[in-house]
Amino acid sequence: MLQNIRSNIQGTTTKIVVWLIAISFAFFGIESILLGGGSSGVAEVNGEDISAMEVQQMVNTQKRQLISMLGEDIDPAMLDDQRLSAQAIQSIINRRLLMQSADDMNLTISELEVGRVVGAMEQFYLNGRFSPEVYKSTLAQAGFTPSSFKQGLKQDLLVNQLRSGLAGSEFATPAELALTAEIAAEQRDVRYLTIPLASVKTDIEVTEEQIQAYYESNQAEFYSPESVVLNYIELQADDFRAPVDEEELLSMFEQEKNSYQYQTENRVSHILLTQSDDESDQDYAERIATLQSALDSGQDFAELAEQYSDDIASASSGGDLGFSSGDAFPEEMESAIAALATNTVSSAVQTEAGTHFIVVTERREAESVTLEELRPELEQRLQDQAAAATLLSTVETLRDKVFNAQDLNGPAKDLELEVQTSEPLSRDQAAGLFSKPAVLSAIFSEDVLDLGHNSEVIELSPQHFIVLRVQKHNQPELQALPVVRDSIIAAITDQTARERVTEKAQQALASIRSGQSVEETAKASGYEWQVEIGAQRSGSMLPPALAQRVFRLAAPADGESVVDFTLNAQGDAEVFELSRVTAGSYSALAPQQQQGLQQQIALEYSNLLQQEFQQKLRNDADIVIY
Repeated sequence: MLQNIRSNIQGTTTKIVVWLIAISFAFFGIESILLGGGSSGVAEVNGEDISAMEVQQMVNTQKRQLISMLGEDIDPAMLDDQRLSAQAIQSIINRRLLMQSADDMNLTISELEVGRVVGAMEQFYLNGRFSPEVYKSTLAQAGFTPSSFKQGLKQDLLVNQLRSGLAGSEFATPAELALTAEIAAEQRDVRYLTIPLASVKTDIEVTEEQIQAYYESNQAEFYSPESVVLNYIELQADDFRAPVDEEELLSMFEQEKNSYQYQTENRVSHILLTQSDDESDQDYAERIATLQSALDSGQDFAELAEQYSDDIASASSGGDLGFSSGDAFPEEMESAIAALATNTVSSAVQTEAGTHFIVVTERREAESVTLEELRPELEQRLQDQAAAATLLSTVETLRDKVFNAQDLNGPAKDLELEVQTSEPLSRDQAAGLFSKPAVLSAIFSEDVLDLGHNSEVIELSPQHFIVLRVQKHNQPELQALPVVRDSIIAAITDQTARERVTEKAQQALASIRSGQSVEETAKASGYEWQVEIGAQRSGSMLPPALAQRVFRLAAPADGESVVDFTLNAQGDAEVFELSRVTAGSYSALAPQQQQGLQQQIALEYSNLLQQEFQQKLRNDADIVIY
């Protein structure tokens, strides 16, 4: 095709067309390249662009959260960028609207508050102290710089301030509290007896006629599930591990030993004073002199750091900056550190950041590393590298071979791999290798199941791959009566028992309605009975099914009662008498209960207010999604 284009482009007509395209592009296209062609964002909120980078960062965050929650069993479709992008854009729009609203209200968060929050985050701590190294590396792994992280954190705090203000503006009136308490703190007097399902099962006999009739009437229940038997090849990095060549190990040691050479490392703490824009030179000098005086008098360095240091991140941990091997800090600081004895405070050191007072709290002298010390680590690295390389090479070759292969045997033989056979698997496979969403999706795809092709080589993890082929497809079939006989007997027995329990419950109802008490009815039939006086919607001792039924009933008229029954999940019948309903009273609640009710109502109102506020912002906003 390319050769045809190259040959045909020599014609006069073609050259004219190409020149016309070039001229058009020069007039209309080049401007869009040089000037950007309009907005580069993916959406716009009241004139503010939402960039593609911002959306992608949100998508990446969502992916990490999903993987963290669901692990390896996550459905790959849930990590689809297009699917997550739509959610991310909506989330960013809502956030941007809240930020704009906070700006309109002149809400603000100080740098001091941001620093305090960062300094309190335990994920940045090492050995109980804030570690700048951990802070930077953790942010880098998450795709943030310290600046972008602090900016995002500041926005989070600002949005939370707005939401807290909204929540704090909502409250329940005394009338609302009283009305809610009438229902929430309502008390009901209930007497009930229990007819166990097990008590009527012992003498149930199931006849052959019943079994045959049930089988013929419910055949849809007795079809075997659809299943498949697979041939598959599984590849894991561990399958390619091999002993390490000693010469290769020695060569790697020679290359790596310098980087493992322990350099002299100093653990450093500092107190940083920076001159603010509105601070005079004299005031700044006085601050430095005051601190110098306190240090000279022998006051505790860590306490002074917490009191005076303008480096908020390290101040909360006594000024600790972690270890440096001579390249972590500005040159002026490193020179002072190298000259300091441990636990000796330096004189003032000037850098672009400001004025530092430094102390070396620990010094680790350089040591040489031996081959035997590094052998386990180097062997592991060499094995990992070799296994990973062999695995990926084998996977790529396998992909090419299985694409057009009639089965998996040929590719397996060529690559000296083993074809394995699975047990029968169903669509709802719940455990094991074939329960993973990516694998199940491939097994029951049209290409593999219906057309009989090999699957693609599926990556379960960077160290784990599988390719499969359906060997046998078992369609649902009606199972013979002897196979399902036991399940039919169990179903008929349970159905009959539930009918008998219902009959006995109806008999108990008739006795109670005729004037017998619940206690008398229970004793006459040998049932257990109980009474619950003042049962409440939450925290009562009533069985769940009974409580749900009792609190749905209207209150009985004075001097009357409601008698009924319900079946619980186990099939037991609970026959009850609801004799009295007492409305709740807010004033009768204990102080702790009153506070809990206030918080409950406030939370409900707050959530509703937040939703309405967000919707109002969206309704009034000019939102464009490109």
